[in-house]
Amino acid sequence: MKSNYLLIKEYYNKQGFQPGFLGLFINPFYIARKALYTNIKRLASEIQGLTLDIGCGNKPYEYLFDVTKYIGLDLITSIHDVHTFADIFYNGKHIPIKDDMIDSIVCNQVFEHVFEPDKFLAEINRVLKNNGVLLISLPFVWDEHEQPYDYARYSSFGIHYLLQKYGFKVITSTKTAKDFSLFAQLLNLYFYKNVHKRNSIIKKVTTLFIMAPITIFGLLLSKILPDNEDLYLDNVILAIKVNHN
Repeated sequence: MKSNYLLIKEYYNKQGFQPGFLGLFINPFYIARKALYTNIKRLASEIQGLTLDIGCGNKPYEYLFDVTKYIGLDLITSIHDVHTFADIFYNGKHIPIKDDMIDSIVCNQVFEHVFEPDKFLAEINRVLKNNGVLLISLPFVWDEHEQPYDYARYSSFGIHYLLQKYGFKVITSTKTAKDFSLFAQLLNLYFYKNVHKRNSIIKKVTTLFIMAPITIFGLLLSKILPDNEDLYLDNVILAIKVNHN
């Protein structure tokens, strides 16, 4: 049986990617992560069969997918300690899976870290079965992160073009935080970047008493002020493979 400490720690960590009410007060990225979680959960039923999570990290969304097998793939030289979560490793050039083998691919917040997107999408096309499903999310407005492995930002037009070029048909595409909450999230990001290297007490106090009110204020104003389709945080896209590249 897990101790109360471990249970609290698990719940606290869960608020990082699946934020609930408590996440408002402890997650500096509440707006971005809540929007991603909501949209990935909405599309989760489309992911079926043998599923590959590219750039899996700690597999924060695995439990959303009812699949026959869930395989986590990450870079051999990942800057994160994900070796306990990844099942196979990627050398940045060749995915170690046979052609036309995978039913579904999940790729969340990874594409901006890919230096050669053409080769990357060609590999995704190669391992995915015809009519296989790709669920991909990627930032549009966000800071440089995981330096120096942050290479690009893509508009909705840019990522749609690349997907179509490499044999995919976009089924649905969503822009997250296309309202005033965007500005609240960016303001919180500013504060986070200025305190994240400080001690844990300073970080927690800043998150609770500065960032949480900004989050709540931004969410409230987003209900009143109009949306802006051209300014948003992330693209969340569901596509299917229609052609071999």
